Amino acid sequence: MTFAMPLSTAFELVTLAHQEAQRRAIAISAAVVDAGGHLVAFGRMDGAEIAGPTLATDKAFTAVAHSIATEELAVLAAPGGELFGLQSNGAGRYVIFGGGIPLRQDGAIVGGIGVSGSTSDNDIGCANRAAEYFASLS
Repeated sequence: MTFAMPLSTAFELVTLAHQEAQRRAIAISAAVVDAGGHLVAFGRMDGAEIAGPTLATDKAFTAVAHSIATEELAVLAAPGGELFGLQSNGAGRYVIFGGGIPLRQDGAIVGGIGVSGSTSDNDIGCANRAAEYFASLS
């Protein structure tokens, strides 16, 4: 069964990430991509950093392209890791720090969420809030 990331669901995920950011008193950008890594929905909170739109989108893209959360990919791409240097590939789109999570339905990756604008821990927490909600839809 093929699942397209509905626009309404994608915007719900962005909203949930923003709500978690508000709870943490931070400002972020959040992006949702489909299974092909194409942007479906994006939102930048007032006052969020200017790098966020690019980084959030690329974190979501990276999570989908490599079927792994970017925080886990960071370990593999670190010096001495089996994927060391990965971030130098992909035309600069691969982001290897926390905040990107692949979204699965029935075991298949159907999209990804990326969050940027704060510490890795905060970005991961905001992305996780949206990913947990998405997982509950199945």
